[in-house]
Amino acid sequence: MSRIDTSPAALRKLFDKHAGVSGKKDSMNKGELKALLNELLPGLFENPKNPEALDKLMKALDQNHDSEVDFDEFMVLVTAVVQATGR
Repeated sequence: MSRIDTSPAALRKLFDKHAGVSGKKDSMNKGELKALLNELLPGLFENPKNPEALDKLMKALDQNHDSEVDFDEFMVLVTAVVQATGR
């Protein structure tokens, strides 16, 4: 598993790298979120046991129901990972 740098500047830089590649510049669509997660955790979505996992994650993160994940919604994911792994 890759180490996630949890400094605010590093997280913003990571988010900005993927946000807006194929859509809005201040948010990530499902494909952009998948690319970010695959960068951090290579192979995460290769042959998943649950093919709907990314859809479920996207739905859980998308609090305003705009089919995009903005930076605040992304931080919910980061916080959950940090809490779950104790990092």
